[in-house]
Amino acid sequence: MSTINDEKIDVGRTETLVYSVEVQKAIDEILPSDDPLDKPDFDTIDYINNLFPTEQSLTNIDDVINSLECKVDSIDNDIRSVIRGQIEVNKDGKAELEEAQHYIKQLFSQIREIRQKAEHSEEVVKEITLDIKQLDCAKKNLTTSITTLNNLHMLVSGIESLRGLTTKRKYGEIVMPLQGVTDVMEHFKNYTDIPHIAQLSTEVKQLQKSLATQIMADFREAFSGPNAKNFVPNRQMTEACLVVSILEPKVKDELLEWFIDLQLSEYTHLFDSTEDVAWLDKLNQRYAWFKRQLLQCEEKFRAMFPVQWELSERIAVEFCKITKNELSKLMVKRKNEIDVKLLLFAIQKTVAFENLMAKTFNGNTIVQNYEKSLNNTTKQPIINTETEEILQPFSEELQISNVPENMPSLIQKNEPKLNSSPFYGLISDCFQPFLYIYIDSVDKNLSELIERFVSDNKITLAKENIDDQTATVLPNCADLFLFYKKSLVQCTELSNHNPMLALATVFQKYLKEYATKVLEVNLPKISHPATSLTTNVSNMTKDLIKDLQLLPSGMTEASVKNINCTPQELAKICCILTTADYCMETTQQLEEKLKEKIDPSLVGKICMTNENDLFQNIIFMSINLLVQHLEADLEPALNNMTKVPWQNITAVGDQSEYVTIMTTHLRGVVPIVRTYLSTSRKYFTKFCITFANSFIPKFIQHLYKCKPLSNIGAEQLLLDTHSLKTILLDLPSMNLDDNRKAPASYTKVVVKGMTKAEMILKLVMAPTIKHYTSFVDQYLKLLPESDMTEFQKILEMKGLKAAERNELLNIFRPRNPTGSFVTSTAALSSLKQYTSLIKKNLISNSSNN
Repeated sequence: MSTINDEKIDVGRTETLVYSVEVQKAIDEILPSDDPLDKPDFDTIDYINNLFPTEQSLTNIDDVINSLECKVDSIDNDIRSVIRGQIEVNKDGKAELEEAQHYIKQLFSQIREIRQKAEHSEEVVKEITLDIKQLDCAKKNLTTSITTLNNLHMLVSGIESLRGLTTKRKYGEIVMPLQGVTDVMEHFKNYTDIPHIAQLSTEVKQLQKSLATQIMADFREAFSGPNAKNFVPNRQMTEACLVVSILEPKVKDELLEWFIDLQLSEYTHLFDSTEDVAWLDKLNQRYAWFKRQLLQCEEKFRAMFPVQWELSERIAVEFCKITKNELSKLMVKRKNEIDVKLLLFAIQKTVAFENLMAKTFNGNTIVQNYEKSLNNTTKQPIINTETEEILQPFSEELQISNVPENMPSLIQKNEPKLNSSPFYGLISDCFQPFLYIYIDSVDKNLSELIERFVSDNKITLAKENIDDQTATVLPNCADLFLFYKKSLVQCTELSNHNPMLALATVFQKYLKEYATKVLEVNLPKISHPATSLTTNVSNMTKDLIKDLQLLPSGMTEASVKNINCTPQELAKICCILTTADYCMETTQQLEEKLKEKIDPSLVGKICMTNENDLFQNIIFMSINLLVQHLEADLEPALNNMTKVPWQNITAVGDQSEYVTIMTTHLRGVVPIVRTYLSTSRKYFTKFCITFANSFIPKFIQHLYKCKPLSNIGAEQLLLDTHSLKTILLDLPSMNLDDNRKAPASYTKVVVKGMTKAEMILKLVMAPTIKHYTSFVDQYLKLLPESDMTEFQKILEMKGLKAAERNELLNIFRPRNPTGSFVTSTAALSSLKQYTSLIKKNLISNSSNN
């Protein structure tokens, strides 16, 4: 059966009108249709094929054409009707537009008339209310005059009344008129240029001054006079305090200052700097005396002073200021007697007292007088030149850590913390300049701790640890960070400013010392003497065979050759690696915790990147040591491979003896390393990748030394290479019961490197006689990243004559213009790693020196 598509028919096509998806959707909703002609994706050929699927269906083509012609005529009629209707609509729209414009003109005319009438109405209203405004202004002036006269009368009579009451000391009757006179004078403050008002203002000020002087004298007589011991708070003194509350604020301040000094005068005498009780070890007695004194004052004078004066809090604040000043001066004089135990004792008791005051009072007095306190501190500095000498050791410590010179001084007052009482730090700030004693103590203790670690510098593992094959973190590492944690918690309670920054500097110092003096110095050194494969058996392999019983089946002890890495050395390297890993992670946590605890302005100065790099460097060195140990032990087998007379090989057999030896050694060592690094799997993978990146190029270099090669010898080497490739691919999961796959990153390295070795041997077996060009093409295809040097080595392996080699080189040279300057990516990467390692070691050694 055929369709119309089988024939080539030229159907007249017009450009298709395509609507957007939204428009087409709207058309389908308004005009739904099942007619295929209305579909947006209508295809003429498909439509005709549907009408005439077979040749027999062409018999009714005339009927179909007539039907389509009728439909076309119907559509034409519909189009005509729509066009005629559109013309009529345009005519009606034009008429309606002209009518709308006419109505708009009428509307503008009406709005203009309404606006004119509104303006006329406004003028009429202004004329009517003109007289009312004048009357309202007159009323306002009259009211102001009457009020002023009344206030003037009250002021005059109030002044006369106050004179008599002041003379009679009737403070209870003075309160109301004094408040009234004060309020009235506030009303007359804009009229002081009038002589009479100015005179009354002067009289009021004199009267207020007289009251202040008289009340102050009464207080002095009551509390300091001959009968002061027998004085009992009375009503007259209570009323006098109410009068003081109405007077100027400085009167109240002077009265309270005198009264508080009077209450604390005994304290200054009892705890004078010359007294033994004044020293830091008797600090508890200061605070006990104040608690007793405050309770007595509360009981005796609570009813006399107004509550809003906050007398008890003012006394507490003044006590804190006096105590801070006295302790600062005393510690400067006796700085040599302060040790860390005494300092921490004093800070602990002081902080406890501040916490008690913070729970007892709200601190409003401190907040209100904050600027005044700063001014008083400026006028009477607590810290003198002797204190600056005390700070000198601390400044030197900061300079060692390369801290900028513009660092704020330790004596800088801490800003009030959010949601904390102003009492915090009110006394304890005086200990800030002496916190260098605490930092020095931490430094000394850490130094002794590191020395203790160093004194036990021979890290040995008990036999049971080797049997368990566990490489745990060194216990002294946990001791170090536990000390760090305790010191950080303690310093957080003392200060979150420069002392904490100095503590971070001490932490950095001993992290470096731990890395260099405890970890790096204990990494074993490589010493692998060149020995014959057939003479010695390594101690490590003996122990592995005896204790771990990892010898593969069918292998005898005599077949295992010289290996110079002992199980103790392997365990030591892995132990140091896991310890460095733990130190690196914990150092990052320590840096985050320091940034969390320290003042936000100093967060940017906390950085332990260098210390992390040190531990990362030790990890890198440990991995490289493991790789170098393994490589050095495999070196005799590789050398033995080059001594085989490969040109004399007559038949291909099983894998060679050197492959068996290397396989045996890998099976004996790699599982041990994997088990030792069971807690750090990522580093075992890194060890495998590093070993593959280093060993495979070395194997290829030894492969080049196997010359000349016969085809049979090349086939044997290819078989050995394939066997070694299989062993290397299985290296990460060697001796495991489960079929665990090696990491993809490792597999990629092995496949790429060993494939190159296989390609080299295939090229050695490739024919070259009369096929020079094709051989070069095959070489460039199999080893696209190769260079002239490798090409020459392969030609030497083939055992070609000098003339043949020269001819091949002449063909190869123009095809590879880079020549011997091409360097493999793996070699460059290895060179960069070792250069970076040497650089880090030089920097570390120079900083230690």
